[in-house]
Amino acid sequence: MSDKRRHVLSHPLVNARLSQLRQTNTNSKGFREGIHDISLILGIEASRDLEEETFQGQTPVGPFTGTTIRPKVGLTPILRAGLGMTDALLSLFPTAAVYHLGLYREKVSLQPVEYYSKLPPVPPIDTCFILDPLVATGGTACAALAMILDWGVPISKIKLLAVLGSEEGLNHVHAEYPELEVSFLLLFSSSCPKLRYIFQIWVAAVDPTLTPDGLISPGLGDTGDRLFNTIRV
Repeated sequence: MSDKRRHVLSHPLVNARLSQLRQTNTNSKGFREGIHDISLILGIEASRDLEEETFQGQTPVGPFTGTTIRPKVGLTPILRAGLGMTDALLSLFPTAAVYHLGLYREKVSLQPVEYYSKLPPVPPIDTCFILDPLVATGGTACAALAMILDWGVPISKIKLLAVLGSEEGLNHVHAEYPELEVSFLLLFSSSCPKLRYIFQIWVAAVDPTLTPDGLISPGLGDTGDRLFNTIRV
């Protein structure tokens, strides 16, 4: 599915893994593994446009020209569910700094509340990956984006990685930043040369419904509880 703002490309492996995550009988171990696997694919796809630099090396047979990633990458998982995505991204960027953001959604107003930030005074990174498995109302994503922007990272160097988003939540992100062209992406990178900035959201799937309680439907349930086996019976 595509329009001038959204480009969606479904991937069979991700669809199958996400279907496993949706099932209520998937235990915490299986849920953690599924979030990790999808996050790994998201990280690979979202890093396609990272700048490379070359170096000269030597194999056992002869010389070669290799490449490394030029920008310094930072990861900002949103506590606590974002922790489930962190190890997958660290396997791709083992030297990346990890800056935890504490945000929770107030149950009545559904508005995000900041309670923790590990951001240093000046960003020592070039590119920032915000990690949050779910974009439900979009409020937490917008709050995290505002924090990273205020920190000093340009909008063009911020990528939000999410396993699942709602239509309403993704539209909310765009409404909060109407001056930006927001690309909602499903394992697919797009570019628009007419625009100065692209804030990229990478999601593995988009669900159409948001309940009155702010839950994605059919969704995944409470991702944090399912990751860390703290579901109340």
